[in-house]
Amino acid sequence: MSTTPLDPNALGEKIVQVLKTIYDPEIPVDIYELGLIYDVFVNEDFEVKLLMTLTTPNCPVAETLPLEVEEKVKSIDEIKDVELELTFDPPWTRDLMSEEAKLELGFL
Repeated sequence: MSTTPLDPNALGEKIVQVLKTIYDPEIPVDIYELGLIYDVFVNEDFEVKLLMTLTTPNCPVAETLPLEVEEKVKSIDEIKDVELELTFDPPWTRDLMSEEAKLELGFL
């Protein structure tokens, strides 16, 4: 039984599904809907680069959340390697949250 290899775009969708299972412990919304993931790059070799931020630079999960993100994305079978870059430029604001997240948190 052979499986068709995923193209980088399909793999990007799979990565987003994994990211939606990771929550900021202080906010009951996943990190993708919160807008903490700025970008996901997947090349033809299935190496992934994630650009993410935290709600604040001194966020209590600054040490653990990026590691959890990296580990969960690496657990996807097709992915060879993951590089996670943490940035605070631009700084995170509520404006980066999805409509769904704003509704969930009562901002709408």
